[in-house]
Amino acid sequence: MDRSLEAPESEPPGTGTGTALLDRPLFPTTVKERERGALFPASDRSRAFRKTFFPDAAAADWNDWRWQLQHRIRDLRTLARFIRLSDDEESAVARHTGPLPVGITPYYASLLSETDASQPLRRTHIPVNGEYLRTPGEADDPLGEDHDAAVPGLVHRYPDRVLFLATGFCSTYCRYCTRSRMVGGGGEYTFSLKQWQRAIDYIAANPQIRDVLLSGGDPLTIATDKLEWLLSRLRAIPHVEFLRIGTKVPVVLPQRITRDLTRMLRRYHPLWMSIHFTHPDELTPEVAESTARLADAGIPLGGQTVLLRGINDDLAVMKKLVHGMLKVRVKPYYLYQCDPITGSAHFRTTVEKGLEIISGLRGHTTGYAVPHFVVDAPGGGGKIPLLPDYLVGRDGDDLLLRNFEGGIYRYPDPEGSLGAGKGAA
Repeated sequence: MDRSLEAPESEPPGTGTGTALLDRPLFPTTVKERERGALFPASDRSRAFRKTFFPDAAAADWNDWRWQLQHRIRDLRTLARFIRLSDDEESAVARHTGPLPVGITPYYASLLSETDASQPLRRTHIPVNGEYLRTPGEADDPLGEDHDAAVPGLVHRYPDRVLFLATGFCSTYCRYCTRSRMVGGGGEYTFSLKQWQRAIDYIAANPQIRDVLLSGGDPLTIATDKLEWLLSRLRAIPHVEFLRIGTKVPVVLPQRITRDLTRMLRRYHPLWMSIHFTHPDELTPEVAESTARLADAGIPLGGQTVLLRGINDDLAVMKKLVHGMLKVRVKPYYLYQCDPITGSAHFRTTVEKGLEIISGLRGHTTGYAVPHFVVDAPGGGGKIPLLPDYLVGRDGDDLLLRNFEGGIYRYPDPEGSLGAGKGAA
């Protein structure tokens, strides 16, 4: 792949192409946008964190997404300023090399416990030595994305849609990332304008493609003008009916959701967004503002969550999360079984646990709060939805069904055969 545009830690394509668009700074800023940043809400917790650890930073600095990126926590020395690391954490960070480095925005660091190594958000972003253990069934690319890549960075698995990997950069790195092999620099991939163009050309040449999902890395870390360059070229392809963006930025870097960004995004409707949520502790005033700005721009918001052991694999925690997502205008869409990436055993639950949580939500709360529970099948099988077994069997012409309370009910189905092999109640 073309390395001419590669920047430290696989930043999104920036300078060096010779074009007017890409000769602009990677993170251009204006006085007006910085002034608008000062109006972004801040929780009491983040204000206290800023005053303690960044006393020279004004509110306008803290609320500038570029400042947040420039001051990310990326090494052991800096991390130890904010958090009292356990021996496990300290040794794991010290031994890390290659992709999926430590990377945490100051805003998101303000949500982490300084002293409790078992705090859910802390566990998802600070390495432990369990990452270096490989168990049976794990793989660096368990979903077979490389096998299904039509051109570098473009995965064409399903007939009418493609996954467009636009960047290998994230503002904050989740330790259970399914693309840990490629994000954060030092991995197998680089990203460039030339690569983008090859992917665009492939999409244009295949009229069955009607849906393009931008992912990475995180597409919302790309500067607004460069992201618009990409969106505009995809929107110009006649058979591309709608675009999607997969992102965690509204949760880990909510200050990125500027008025300028949403004004640009709304020009490319129909545009949908899938936002990665993990735990109710992420539902802050800042996140409520970021999702409100996106929703007010007419962008339908869906939530996706990875089921993680000891983090959100509890019905009460998951119910609080999905209710909170609805309150910030995000529809819970997917609950993923954690992919078997290398070094993920300490994060993975049993599949039964996911079904148990869905059973505890279905019927016990609004259907809008119940996500689809899916296993992304290893080897490239795609998403396979799983449901609790509500089908009891069949009694003559009646189908026997179990409701959320465990009651058995009959549905007249004289011409059907569903449930015949299960017998009667």
